[in-house]
Amino acid sequence: MKRQGFWLWITIFTAIVSLLMALPRYEIKVDRQIGPIPIKIDTVIGDYDIDANLFGFRFQRDLRFQPGLDLQGGVQAVLEADLSEIEEDLYDEALDSAKEIIERRINFFGVVEPNIYTSVADGSHRIVVELPGVTDTEEVINLIGQTAQLDFREEAPEPTDAETVESASEEEAPSDPITDPWVKTELTGKYLKQAQVGFDPNTSQPLVEITFDDEGAEMFAELTKNNIGKRIAIFLDDVPITAPTVEQAIVGGQAVIQGQFTTEQANNLALQLNAGALPVPVSIISQKNIGPTLGEETIEESIFAGLVGILLVGVFMVINYRLLGVFALVGLTIYGLLTLAIYRYIPVTLTLSGIAGFILSIGMAVDANILIFERIREELRMGKDTAVAIKVGFARAWDSIRDANSATLITVFILFNPLNWSFLVTSGTVRGFALTLGIGVLLSLFTGVIVTKALIFQFYPMQRNPLEKQIQEIKEEEKS
Repeated sequence: MKRQGFWLWITIFTAIVSLLMALPRYEIKVDRQIGPIPIKIDTVIGDYDIDANLFGFRFQRDLRFQPGLDLQGGVQAVLEADLSEIEEDLYDEALDSAKEIIERRINFFGVVEPNIYTSVADGSHRIVVELPGVTDTEEVINLIGQTAQLDFREEAPEPTDAETVESASEEEAPSDPITDPWVKTELTGKYLKQAQVGFDPNTSQPLVEITFDDEGAEMFAELTKNNIGKRIAIFLDDVPITAPTVEQAIVGGQAVIQGQFTTEQANNLALQLNAGALPVPVSIISQKNIGPTLGEETIEESIFAGLVGILLVGVFMVINYRLLGVFALVGLTIYGLLTLAIYRYIPVTLTLSGIAGFILSIGMAVDANILIFERIREELRMGKDTAVAIKVGFARAWDSIRDANSATLITVFILFNPLNWSFLVTSGTVRGFALTLGIGVLLSLFTGVIVTKALIFQFYPMQRNPLEKQIQEIKEEEKS
């Protein structure tokens, strides 16, 4: 019982936090006089944002819902790929590679469930990107359109005295002076392992910390060793970002990119480097706002149908299982709050298919309770005490619940395709459905088993079964 009491407090805490995170935005305005006491309230609740500073780390999270393209529309950008320097038989491979890198950049940026596809017609190779609910259009477009080719360069050697004399003696055809002070090295973004934003401890200016893989670390150590007292420049798309002077050889494979960055610029640079460089240059040839693909009436009817289904499930549970059904409804309510809170926290882009996955997972959450309650009924019919029947019912139903949910999670894995296997689906709509269904299945295990069990053991009347009582009395009489 003590253990169930602990889980009850965990349930209450989880429900309160989830309610605060899932609350929609409401404006409360009250300005009235009640007797001698003036009451004036002007505040907003719901749609809270997390902005915390824990142990020197700042954490921010926008808890607003993110509707998808079918619910709110967004921005469409068409990018033209320049394949002039690519062999013709590699066109498709280069275009697909650029598409994958752009998709990674967008996912790093936090835009979920974009529609990205390629289009080839009349010798034109294009990538179409549709982004739901984007507010800062130019920032995202610039992010996905830059090549982001990182490379390291060393100072060009100064000409020797002999070279200077030889150059001066060639009066008829004097050599052109060296205009580029930098010489490219073999160290490029190809050897980059990770990039993350940091801050200069002296100036608090944002910077980008980069880590090389093993091969890149060796190359960087050798490069810095050979250029002590000289400068090494870091170029991004042939534009110099920084050129620090090397004071000593740097081992360990870590470097810092410093510049006059804002925090936002440093974040974008880290995103580009982590996603990788585009194999071909791309240019934006058009961009426009697009409306939702579903009408408002269709959306309202779909949501209404889902609510009716949930209501019917609740009525069925109460009629069929009485007080146990009420406990199941309480668990189902906590499940809904917890699911919506997680949708906001991740965040999950809500499309119509995602809403369908959420509603389907509600039915599966109730399914676990039905298995448990039927097992409890069987144990009660066998004459066991209520407490014993509940314990045995939960224990024996667990195997069926585990196997059913494991099978569903395997299906979710295949539909979501996290490893981007080409022989499986990669549609954003299907992945949205799989994501909401997968989250729902995992949470239903918590609310359908842990939460419901804690509620039953705390509030369900544990009556002694009359038949079990008679059997126990007969056994005691036989012993005496």
